[in-house]
Amino acid sequence: MAGNSLKSSTFRAEREHIWKELDELLHKAEKKGLSSLTSKELLRLPNLYRATLSSISVARGISLDLSLVTYLENLTTRAYLQIYGVKATVKGSVAKFIFIQFPNAVRQAKWHVLISFICLLMGTITGYTLTTANQDWYYTFVGMDDSRSPTSTTEDLRKVIYNENPGEGGDLSVFATFLFTHNAKVGMLAFALGFALGLPTIYLVFSNGLMLGAFTSLHASRGLGPDIWGWLLIHGVTELLAIILCGAAGLILGAAIIFPGKHSRLDNLAIEGKKAGIIVIGCVGMFLLAGLLEGFGRQLVTSMELRYLIAFITGAFWLLYFLFIGRGMSRE
Repeated sequence: MAGNSLKSSTFRAEREHIWKELDELLHKAEKKGLSSLTSKELLRLPNLYRATLSSISVARGISLDLSLVTYLENLTTRAYLQIYGVKATVKGSVAKFIFIQFPNAVRQAKWHVLISFICLLMGTITGYTLTTANQDWYYTFVGMDDSRSPTSTTEDLRKVIYNENPGEGGDLSVFATFLFTHNAKVGMLAFALGFALGLPTIYLVFSNGLMLGAFTSLHASRGLGPDIWGWLLIHGVTELLAIILCGAAGLILGAAIIFPGKHSRLDNLAIEGKKAGIIVIGCVGMFLLAGLLEGFGRQLVTSMELRYLIAFITGAFWLLYFLFIGRGMSRE
């Protein structure tokens, strides 16, 4: 026992200054970050870490006391986390998502995005065509509770579009809130139900197009087609694109089950689900942005030309963003 105690004392005396120096650097780094260390200290840190790892091997080899081994293990664990641990900040993670992960995920899902877009377009054309032929279809696609309906006068519809009755702006506000809530719900459901082979996703995106087409038909029948699209596209460029992308995410889940490839269906769903999840998280931000555009644009911008200009700018922004941002950069 005395021999072991002597070996332990000698061992400590020869190496304790290394452990203390490492502990001091770690304490400084843990409290203020690695940026608080000087260049000399940063170069010294991995050397002290390796020397301490060597001390653990020796301590275990000569069966030194357990408390010393435990201390050294804790010390090297702290050092490992500082040297090799993930240093990503919240700001850095958000920036990586916005500038790399989200646009790359959308580009990789280009065929799913195209299919989702076609579903929305076909729904819009169908809703427009049926409602133009018989306006009773409006109630089927849009519902009975909307304050704007085939029974509304043309002047009432125009006043709502241009917010000409500020004291009576509830109509537009209520519909805008309904539209945003409805579209966000459709987008989330289109993704969540994608596991059912993508069929509910196709239905939801198509039905959203039916509502959009019917709504457009009503206003077009009163000579207000360009006017209503000017109002819709302020926020609609972003909002409808988010719906299309959510639909694409749902189709990714459906395709993962139908075409599992070399993986099992469950494993492939987990793999593809991560990619689809990135798209949906990005769409949440798009829906929020659309809500801001809709809220401010509805009240502050009443010129049809300016509304189309805003729509063009947002459309060009998203086109450039998804085509070029983060291209060639890994999203991992």
